[in-house]
Amino acid sequence: MEFQQVIESRRSIRAFAADKKVERNVVEELLKGASLAPSWKNSQSARYYVAMTPEMVKAVRECLPAYNQRSSQNAPVLVVTAFEKGNAGFIEGTPSDSLGDAWGCYDLGLHNENFVLAAAERGLGTLIMGLRDEERLAALLGIPESQQVVAVIALGYPDMEPAMPPRKELLQIAKFF
Repeated sequence: MEFQQVIESRRSIRAFAADKKVERNVVEELLKGASLAPSWKNSQSARYYVAMTPEMVKAVRECLPAYNQRSSQNAPVLVVTAFEKGNAGFIEGTPSDSLGDAWGCYDLGLHNENFVLAAAERGLGTLIMGLRDEERLAALLGIPESQQVVAVIALGYPDMEPAMPPRKELLQIAKFF
């Protein structure tokens, strides 16, 4: 698939095929692709916690609000994404500018975009969910306090083909000088 097709065809999937699993080697390939995204001063602060067994997927799903639990139902993989605090956006332990740790979140977003686009290229669907019980996820997965949990990404084979939602016109989102 051409890159532009991948960008244009990727959708948030809220219905996953219950009978199709995603192999670990596929998830590993997606994460390797995610890790190729740029990061602040090459800090590479993105971290991933991958729930693949039915028991762990269920436990992670229970850390989501009810509507995200429904939307991610049947997704065979849930990926909890986080970043190392005090890394991206910091120089010798001091924030480089007013954004500070927001650079870690920005970098993680770049990594996550690589992940979801690579998944779409392979015919997989994803749903990025930002609402989650961070404390329960950290306790469940052993995520240290030095990391900030950001999102949970459901991964699986789509059981739907959603249409592209309307997009704003270019001149609504960009100014040219």
